[in-house]
Amino acid sequence: MTQDTAEPEQPARSPKARGLKWAAGAALLGALLVYNSLNPGASQSALGAPAAPAPAKPQAQASAAASAQAAATARAEQGPVLPPSVPVRLSIPSIGVNAPFVPLTLGSDGRLQPPPEDDSNLAGYYADGPMPGQRGSAIVAGHVDTKTGPAVFLLLSLLKPGATADITRADGVVATFKVDSVQTFSKNAFPDQQVYGDTPDAELRIITCGGTFDHAKQDYKDNVVVFAHLDSSRQG
Repeated sequence: MTQDTAEPEQPARSPKARGLKWAAGAALLGALLVYNSLNPGASQSALGAPAAPAPAKPQAQASAAASAQAAATARAEQGPVLPPSVPVRLSIPSIGVNAPFVPLTLGSDGRLQPPPEDDSNLAGYYADGPMPGQRGSAIVAGHVDTKTGPAVFLLLSLLKPGATADITRADGVVATFKVDSVQTFSKNAFPDQQVYGDTPDAELRIITCGGTFDHAKQDYKDNVVVFAHLDSSRQG
């Protein structure tokens, strides 16, 4: 099966089952979505995410989370929600993203396995969480760069509120998500609940690495997280 081929439909998962998975995998996406940067000794210079603002203070994070929850609750009363269907392609026109999806699962160590590095234009979705368009927080992740150069989410931190991301699903529906905010969090103080917690409406989180690259650890110090909600859908 090629990366562009639609995958079989997956049954809806119970909130309880999802909770077990999030308990096992929550911290990992804040600390593990560590994508390999170019080796400083390689022929090319290291590529990182564009400069991002300093992480928000806890009080500011709490205020932002409360505002987001209030907005989500209001949307849940009349906002769109779709049945589960696996995503097959992601399009974010404003930053030039047009990429197929691959499923991401937890490894034997309880950590999320990132997309393979041999194709820099891949987006991954967490296969044991809500599907994009389904009620809850659907998780999408990808590389900011790899050892061979820029990757799919190199410009993710440049997204602005109001921008849209289209996800084409295996059922032929194109789900359009509207960006609410783009935030940068230190991996040492990643707000798991704010990013991965259950939501009353259909939301999307797009995650990559950002901030300063730590050459000693061969890792970026921050994560860039896009918060978005399902705005509309259409038959593709």
